[in-house]
Amino acid sequence: MRGYKIFAGTSSVEFANEVCQTLDVPLAKAEIKRFSDGEISIQISESVRGRDVFIIQSTGAPSNDNLMELLIMTDALRRSSASSITAVVPYFGYARQDRKAAPRVPISARMVANMYEAAGIDRVVTIDLHAGQIQGFFDIPVDNLYGSIIFKEYIKSKNLTNPIIASPDIGGVARARYFAEKMGLEMVIVDKRREKANVAEVMNIIGDVAGRDVIMIDDMVDTAGTMVKAASALKKNGATSVMACATHAVLSGKAYDNLDNGELDELVVSNTLVSKPNKKIKVLTVAPLFAEVIRRVYHNESVNSLFI
Repeated sequence: MRGYKIFAGTSSVEFANEVCQTLDVPLAKAEIKRFSDGEISIQISESVRGRDVFIIQSTGAPSNDNLMELLIMTDALRRSSASSITAVVPYFGYARQDRKAAPRVPISARMVANMYEAAGIDRVVTIDLHAGQIQGFFDIPVDNLYGSIIFKEYIKSKNLTNPIIASPDIGGVARARYFAEKMGLEMVIVDKRREKANVAEVMNIIGDVAGRDVIMIDDMVDTAGTMVKAASALKKNGATSVMACATHAVLSGKAYDNLDNGELDELVVSNTLVSKPNKKIKVLTVAPLFAEVIRRVYHNESVNSLFI
């Protein structure tokens, strides 16, 4: 075998170290600096000639810097004669703009996919893309892993007496239904709508949650506004407790204030992004999952069998 090396961008150094510890390989060295005007400078510090290379880099905030860092490191590795380059992107930035939802707007996810390929990336590994169809924006293989694999075991460990799965909005129904089927549980939907402009949103619950322990499932939590409002509506309809599971802890704006002051009992997230400690937040690691996927990709083994 040619051998492989794992590099890390600045947004995912801790995550990459955990992956390397799981695989029992050292984290490869690269010098990442900034010029005085903010331009990114990267030098690979060891030979990668003929090696399969994996770059671990989430492209969350600051999204533009982290994306450019990934692309520039890819170019450096390609020019250093790496045999193949796999971008391991725990959080895939710009995934929310995946279609023309209004006139004269970009499809940023497609543009970013083009940039990945133009830089020389041969494969992408990520988890819980905001929209699954983004895989079709690439002409290279894309492994979109399922975060539900870690939430499933955690929820079982809670020993909830009467659990039920909920989608916090209509757009997340498919994701929540998949998780409900895997857990063998029923599902409800929170239907969010605004009756008219400048009037507060109305939350309608499709299904019965009276006396139930509700588990909301989503791919990401940003300002946490929707989740907190949904938790309030669920409790008004008789829910005993409400927890939320979201793979990506974006947590921007007033997210922490919303969590502290809202009726959501617990937010369970993964470590694809770095989040500040909070009494309501439980962080689960997906680094061992990515480590196993890297091993399987390198040895040309099935990735899908992990989730069957």
